[in-house]
Amino acid sequence: MPARNTKSSPHERMRNARPYKTTKENPMKIVFIFGPSAVGKMTVGQELAKITDLRLFHNHMMLEPVLEIFGGKNERKGIVLSRLREVICEEFALSGHSGLIMTGLMDMNNPNWEDLLAPVRKIFEPHNAEFYYVELRASQEVRLGRNITENRLQHKASKRDFEKSNWLLVKDDDKHFYHEDSEINVENYIKIDNTDLAPDVVARMIKERFGL
Repeated sequence: MPARNTKSSPHERMRNARPYKTTKENPMKIVFIFGPSAVGKMTVGQELAKITDLRLFHNHMMLEPVLEIFGGKNERKGIVLSRLREVICEEFALSGHSGLIMTGLMDMNNPNWEDLLAPVRKIFEPHNAEFYYVELRASQEVRLGRNITENRLQHKASKRDFEKSNWLLVKDDDKHFYHEDSEINVENYIKIDNTDLAPDVVARMIKERFGL
């Protein structure tokens, strides 16, 4: 009689993992980094992950494979991205990690912009999570330069068509409005103009401000 295979799959081990033991003194930390295209969200997130125990989940980790499979204009793309984000966050909440850095564009013209993050918050709130909001801003001229950096193109294949990517950057700027600090009614918020700041400097600013 063949020996029984007692090894569990990675998915089964994840399902059986004990949730991260959070307390009010040691909560799970979720950092949202948002801002316009090519402002440096991913790069700052990479640097922040290096100097903290937080893991990085930038939006192109999902977007690139979905674009490759479904194409840019397929109506199912948004649904797939939402489901992927939900599953990843649900499993991460059970993974034993202390926190997550998430990045993305945010329509600051939407008065209910924070509600767009509600599905993610709902997943992590049962784990005593604390949420931190980082808004980055930089001039369009600087961001057009950053739009073709090696690090960006390495992780974001969809940006390698420079003409299209630059056109989208300018077009998307019309969707974003930089609020004054007093207009953001949310705890644990910081806005940083990183026009002339290196990503590692910005990461240290975020870490020190929030005690990450």
